[in-house]
Amino acid sequence: MTRRELAHWARQPVQMIVGLVFPVMMLVMFGYLIGGGRGIEGNYIDFLVPGMLALTMAFGLEATMIAVTQDLNKGVIDRFRSMPMTNGAVLVGRSAADMLQSALGLAVMIGVAYALGWRVHGTFGSFLGAVGLLLLFRFAMLWIGIHLAMVAGKPEMVQAVQILVWPVSFLSNAFADPDEMPDWLGPVVEWNPMSHTATAVRDLLGSPGGEPGHIWPAIVWPLALLAVFFPLAVRRFGRLSR
Repeated sequence: MTRRELAHWARQPVQMIVGLVFPVMMLVMFGYLIGGGRGIEGNYIDFLVPGMLALTMAFGLEATMIAVTQDLNKGVIDRFRSMPMTNGAVLVGRSAADMLQSALGLAVMIGVAYALGWRVHGTFGSFLGAVGLLLLFRFAMLWIGIHLAMVAGKPEMVQAVQILVWPVSFLSNAFADPDEMPDWLGPVVEWNPMSHTATAVRDLLGSPGGEPGHIWPAIVWPLALLAVFFPLAVRRFGRLSR
C-alpha cells in the first residue's frame, strides 16, 4: 500500500513539489518580507525556523485527505477488500507515504534555513530528538486529517475541513512570543500542542524562545491525539468500506 502511494508521486510530481515549496515561501515571507520578532532576544530567524518547522508538520494534509476520499468514492476499496489485508492497511500505507514526504519536506526546510543563516546550536543527538518530535507531531496531525477526511466523505469537502488547520497553526508561538500577546490570547497559544512542539524544538536546537520542560508535553500531546484519532479513523474506514 505504501508503494502504491509512492507511485502516485511519479504521476503527479507537481502536487508534491508545491507541498515542498509552500513552506519555504512562508519561511522567506515571515523572515524577510513581514519580519517580526517583538520581544524576541537574539536573531529572529533563529526563533522563526523551529516554529516554521512545526508549522510545516501541520500543513499539506489535504493531499492525504483527498487521496483517502478518492479511494472511497472511486470503488478502489472494493478491490482491496477482496485481498488478504486488514482495513487499516490502506490507511497505514497512505500515512507511511505521507511521513516520507514530511521527512523530505523537513530536509528541504532545514537546507533552506541554513542557506538563510540559521544554525543548530545543540548537539547532534538533540537535533535528532527535535526531528523526532516534529515527525511525531506530524503523525498525530495526519491521523486527525485522515479521520476528518472520512467524515467529510468527498474530495470537494476536504478544502472546507482543511481550513480548520489554520487556526491551530496560527494560534501558536510559531511566529511570536506569547508573552507579547494580549492577556486573553497568550494562555490559549501556550496550550496549543504545536506551541509545545515548537518550544521543545527551540530548546533542543539552542534557539531563542526555547524553554526546558516542554519536551514531555510535546510527546504526550501527539500520543494522546493518536490514541483518540487512530482507532476512530480505522473504525470509520472499516464501516465505510463495507
